[in-house]
Amino acid sequence: MNDNCCSQTSAGSEVCELPSTTVQRKSKPEIFCPKCNKKGKFVQGQTVKALLSVSLLSVQNTEYYFCRTQSCPVVYFNTDGESTFTTSQLRERVYQKEPNADDVFVCYCFKHSVAEICNASPEARVSMVNDINTGIQANKCACDLRNPQGSCCLGNIRGLMKQTEQAFIQS
Repeated sequence: MNDNCCSQTSAGSEVCELPSTTVQRKSKPEIFCPKCNKKGKFVQGQTVKALLSVSLLSVQNTEYYFCRTQSCPVVYFNTDGESTFTTSQLRERVYQKEPNADDVFVCYCFKHSVAEICNASPEARVSMVNDINTGIQANKCACDLRNPQGSCCLGNIRGLMKQTEQAFIQS
């Protein structure tokens, strides 16, 4: 670092030479569902605990993963596959497991269902996304606790909207 760059007389007139450092993030290993052998998505332990309907004594102090596969009954599993939780052990129905069920929520924080999204006008869908974004900006969402995938629903919402629009165009 240049000794003069931060002195009162030189402040702002010279460029500090900071050592370049590369931040290396540890990537999570690919972990596969023990039932369907598809890649899982890491979820925080608090997500699993918040959504289970069974005793939390059965939750191990380990990392858990979310299985997105529609035909697989497993929702959460740990790294060694010894601990799994299925759809019947959750408080909420899971959109990825029942994407065609009208009454399943796609947005768990603001309670938007498959039917509501599919039956909405294009204008109402835009309004829905805007309302969700407003809620997110106001810190009124809790995706990490309410959404079984442990993350924001907007990708799922937009995907369902696109699918609905394509089905409308083809009909």
